[in-house]
Amino acid sequence: MSARTPYAVAARELLRDTLLDAARAELEQRAWSEVTMADVAAAAGVSRQTLYKEFGSRDEFAQAFVLREADGFIGAVEGALDAHLDDARAALTAAFGLFLTAAAEDPLIRAAIRGGGEMLPFVTTQGQTLVEGAAERLRWAIAARWPQAAEHDVALLAECVVRLAISYAVLPVAPAGMTASSIGELLGPFIDRALQLDGMDVSPAAAPA
Repeated sequence: MSARTPYAVAARELLRDTLLDAARAELEQRAWSEVTMADVAAAAGVSRQTLYKEFGSRDEFAQAFVLREADGFIGAVEGALDAHLDDARAALTAAFGLFLTAAAEDPLIRAAIRGGGEMLPFVTTQGQTLVEGAAERLRWAIAARWPQAAEHDVALLAECVVRLAISYAVLPVAPAGMTASSIGELLGPFIDRALQLDGMDVSPAAAPA
């Protein structure tokens, strides 16, 4: 039997999700610079004091929002990996393309990374937390699906893909599909060597509890 989540933990997670969902709803209507913390609190049905108590400051809230959006991207990336378990190069190319397409089409992410607003630093100059978190989750996703790969190679590949994806998303130079293909071509030999070893099981592993 799995352990029950303590009420206080579950309540806090619900509160954070409610506040972040409220921010997303507000951002669908206007720029982040036009959204106040009072607006977010009101949309979530809580007091501004409750919002500040949970996140501390407007910057901390914005960073939490960016990190959650990135986490959603990585979840979609894992699905792309699962669709190409028999071809690691195609899997990473598809994952890269998925990230770029989402970054280009999602109005909230596009506003955050290209609008020059308050959220941009959490993706670029102050984006270490974002990079580390996304790279670690991608590292685990790759290792779980291609366990034959060396830990060093997987870590290097994951960080490289994340950093390249952010760089291309912030400064796009071509349609997402073309860019993803070029990255697949560039990293292909390394991916083939590191991940595609004959005779190994490539079934996806269950996520850790």
